[in-house]
Parts: sequence; C-alpha cells; structure tokens
Amino acid sequence: MEDDNEPEQSSWAHLPDVCLRHVFHWLDDRDRSRAALVCKKWSCAMYSGSLWRCRTITFYGQSSRARTLEFQSALWYTKKFGKYLKHLEVKLSNPYNTPFIKKFQVTMKGLLSHLGKCNSHLVSLSIKYLELDCLIWKNVVRAQFIKNLATFLKRMSKQLDYLNLKGARITLEEGCELLNSLSSLTNRSLISEINIEDFFSLHLSVYSSALFHQTMSKFHSLTILTFNYNCISDELLDILRERSSHSLCTLNIKCHIHDPHGQVVSGMSWANLAKRAPKLNVNFFFERVMKHDHLARILLVEIPVRSISLRSCYFSDPDWTMRPTLTNLLPAYWHGLQKLTLELNNDHELLDNELLQLILSCKRLLFLKVWAFLSVSFMERLLQNRAERKCILTTIKVRIYTAQDDSTEEERLLADIYRKFKYLIDSELNYFVITYPMV
Repeated sequence: MEDDNEPEQSSWAHLPDVCLRHVFHWLDDRDRSRAALVCKKWSCAMYSGSLWRCRTITFYGQSSRARTLEFQSALWYTKKFGKYLKHLEVKLSNPYNTPFIKKFQVTMKGLLSHLGKCNSHLVSLSIKYLELDCLIWKNVVRAQFIKNLATFLKRMSKQLDYLNLKGARITLEEGCELLNSLSSLTNRSLISEINIEDFFSLHLSVYSSALFHQTMSKFHSLTILTFNYNCISDELLDILRERSSHSLCTLNIKCHIHDPHGQVVSGMSWANLAKRAPKLNVNFFFERVMKHDHLARILLVEIPVRSISLRSCYFSDPDWTMRPTLTNLLPAYWHGLQKLTLELNNDHELLDNELLQLILSCKRLLFLKVWAFLSVSFMERLLQNRAERKCILTTIKVRIYTAQDDSTEEERLLADIYRKFKYLIDSELNYFVITYPMV
C-alpha cells in the first residue's frame, strides 16, 4: 500500500539529462550557479562540458559596478571551465585610458596562460578591434600583449581552425610575428579561416613586403581569408595558388581610401588562381574608393566576383561619377555576381537606367541594397521586371535619396507601388524601400 504522506516529487526531478543540459544552455552564469544549488543532479549538469564550449568576454572601458561584476564572473567561469572551451571571443569595448589598457593586458596574460596549459579543444579565437596603434597602448604594454598572444597562438597552433584579429592595427613586423606563431612548431599551418581585415596599421604597403609573403607561404589549407587590398600582389596570389588552391573558397577583400591601392596586379595571376581553385568566390568591399580609374585597376575581369559593396559614406566628390562603373566595369561579372550594395551620395546623380540595366544583365543577382538618388518610378520598373522573371532578386533594400524636405508625395507613390506588387513582395521578396531627404 502506498504511503500517502510521502511528498510528491516535481516532474523536474525526472527530467532527462539531455533536456536538463538544454535548459542550462539558455541560462547565464549567475542563473546556472543558482540552479546548481537545487540538487545533486542539477549540480552535475552545471559541470557538463557542452555548456562551456562557447564564451564571450567583454572588457568595458566605461566601467560600472554591474559591468565589473559581470566581467569578473565571466572571467572566473572561463578559468574554471576553460578546459571545455572550443570557441572564445574577446571584446574590448570603448577603451578610454592607459590604466584600463594595462589592466586588460595583465588580465589577458593570466587568461591566455591558463588556457594554454589546460585547454586542448579550442578551435576558434576572436579578438577584434584592439587598435594597438592608439596612444593609450604604451609601448611596453603593447609589446607584452603581443608577446603573450604570440605564445598562446604557438601553443594552440595545432588545433586552432579559426582566428579573427580584425582591427588590430599593428606594424608589419608585429603582424607577421603573430601570424608566424601559427606555424612555428611545424613551419606550416593548417588553419582554415583567418580574418586580418584592418590587421595592419593604416598606410602600409603590405603588398611589397617579402616578410609578409614568406609568412603567408606557411598557410597550406586556407578556406576563407579576409584581408585588405593593400596586401594583394601577384606574389600573394601565386602563394595562395600553390599552397591553398585545393581548399580555398572565399576571399573577402576590403579596399579603404586610406590604404594604398595603387599597385598593379596581373589579371593572369587572378586567372591562374581561379583555374586552380574552382570553388573560389571573391567579395569586394570598397570604402570611399569610388573613382572609375581606381576601381578599374582593381576590378579585373579575371576575378571570380560574387559580391561587391561600394560605399561613399556620405562623402560627395565632384571629381567622380558612378555611371561608367555601372555601365563598363560591373557588367563584366554578369555571370557570377550575386550580391550588390551601393551606398552613394554624389551630387544628385540619377542612375535609374544604368542601375536597372545592370540588374537585368546579372543573371544570378539575388541581393540588392541601394542608397542613392533614384526616382520612385525606378522601383516600379524594377518590380515589374521581377514579376516578369527578368531577374531573380530575392532581397531588395532601397533608400531613395531626395533633395526635398517634404517627401510625402514620394511616400504615397511608393505605397501605390507596394499595393500593385503586394502579391509578389509578400510571397517572394525580402523588401524594404523608403525615401530619405538629403538637404
């Protein structure tokens, strides 16, 4: 006979371990700690390695008590469960003075030293926007940080598969020292993805450096490489062809107005790389590099371009016009271009016909984002062509610049256009179109 006085156990007590770990997965550190006090079973769940595979630590420059405690907690748990880590991201948010940077450097020294000794699973490391060229990084602190990071990368070189040091802004010698750490044990690295966008300081002609070429020749299995155009040369393309053509899939290339981009790169070098790496796609991101002669030197027809982004960043320049780029350069990629972003502010230059013709010529174009001076009728013409299956766009995001304070009439016309093509937009498109006064 059952004892009616025996207390009923909650259904949570019988929750399978896999479900319990899934619940813990959605809790932050503090809630996990509290939940672990409930019972022995929940305490064991707390120590499940699957809960600690990914971690993001943010160092807040503008400190507050809550943020300081949050940071200390995250750091403590990283050290406590660091042996399980597979993906680590470190963020430096708004550093504001030298003492803060010194604290960051000392803390990272201890953290990296601990992980280097206890962790054998880390495959992904991201430390973005260090901006080591800022004055708040004193020489001694900067040198010590780079030394500690290089030592850690050397220890992790056999297992690390992804490294993101975007925005480090360091010298050529320091940058090559860090990259060489990934191959120092075997003189070759099998890492598959590297992000070194804005890795080197501004104005450096990295493309002419024999040290950089020697460093890059040690990477033998690159799949994705993200970097700046001031690193591109015939020598680098030949190195990628010889070392990583069997694996290389994506090159993400940023070209900024303040980075040197006047070097001459042979179309034959691009053609040879594309031939040996048939899966290769190249994505270009231009920041204020808008003049046709500059772009023509870079956008060679032999490059297997998948995506192009051209951003003038609100700067207007009477010395350039976008029309020849739309009519002469970009149509060369009609067979492969899938994504096009144009953010243009250039003396009210209307580009309706040229842009529409480019879109219709690009047979694989799926994504279109345009901020420019356009007439509202452009949207109707574009949607009509999309309805007639003359293009295959699935995303249309347009900001129509206007020189008028009052855009009520344009908004009304856009609403009429939306109603006319509502059936198409709602069923097949990711669609967002607005007017934006530029006065």
